[in-house]
Amino acid sequence: MIRIGDTLLSEDLFDEHFACDLGACKGACCVEGDSGAPLTQAEVGQLELAWEHVAHLLPEAGRQAVEAQGLALTDADGDLVTPLVNGKECAYTVFDADGTAKCGLEKAHFEGKTQWRKPLSCHLYPIRAKELIDFTALNYHRWPICEAARLCGKAGKVSVLDFCKDALIRKFGDSWYEEAQQAQTLWREAQS
Repeated sequence: MIRIGDTLLSEDLFDEHFACDLGACKGACCVEGDSGAPLTQAEVGQLELAWEHVAHLLPEAGRQAVEAQGLALTDADGDLVTPLVNGKECAYTVFDADGTAKCGLEKAHFEGKTQWRKPLSCHLYPIRAKELIDFTALNYHRWPICEAARLCGKAGKVSVLDFCKDALIRKFGDSWYEEAQQAQTLWREAQS
């Protein structure tokens, strides 16, 4: 683990490659899994602010899931998450004409309708952040549905840290990310 401030970074963030390939996976991360996307309590407030701008973008099944379950719910593990449609896709999922799943919250953001982009847990993926007593641990999450992203990242020589740049800056700031980039450079030099 590499320490930067009050974060602990797995060396996998420097060593592993990743770059989403939506043409290959069709946004499976919005559809697969046992639960919705992890949320913070503050993000529930963001969902409340975004709902009126997002609702009309969602398929009817997504709107109905939110109306029935709420903007967020507590899952079987006791975690705050987004609701699902019939135990499958996130209720905030929209689908392109070719069936690719994307985030309706992010769509509203890119259309200039909201300030909030999407849950940080989604934006950070494939990094999973775990809050410890004194640190935030950042680990690379390997999911079989992301094999195309690993191949795409390897072909483009994009590390997990590089791929998650925007999300990491959103969470920790520019200075933190610059320090993480320096740590990645030094780590790679030590591996040579």
